Amino acid sequence: MNAPDSADAVLRVGAIGFDEPRTLLARYGLTLIEVADGEAIPGSFWGDTEAGIIGTTVYARADTPVHSLLHEACHLIVLPEDKRALVHTDATDSIEEEDATCYLQIVLAGELPSVGSARLMEDMDRWGYTYRLGSTRAWFEQDAPEAQAFLRERGLPIG
Repeated sequence: MNAPDSADAVLRVGAIGFDEPRTLLARYGLTLIEVADGEAIPGSFWGDTEAGIIGTTVYARADTPVHSLLHEACHLIVLPEDKRALVHTDATDSIEEEDATCYLQIVLAGELPSVGSARLMEDMDRWGYTYRLGSTRAWFEQDAPEAQAFLRERGLPIG
């Protein structure tokens, strides 16, 4: 028997349900829409199972990785509210916003009882996120002061 690809082992939204993430995202003024199995995900930059964003709405299916849902949502959360409405599929090309998004998705995973920050960081590594210290956890714990400063300046949580 072949071992599954590590990317296949990531936690999917269907395993935790839509209620927990929907409640979390609503605290930041975002709406989570469940897309039917087999349907294309609106606003998905990468396609396939990856979450999508349009305005203040995040789209996901049951097979969407939780890290993808949180990542796309955090792209919207780190933006000023007036810029959120303009987003369609691609939220930013800013390295600072991308780092803050990655950091915030880890923090917010800790607010989902069915996920937790540790599991999300493992899934980010499985999926192929890369950091110069070799792992998501090492980056989060030792190499993210700019991301923390970015979030602090916007009044967003850093852990």
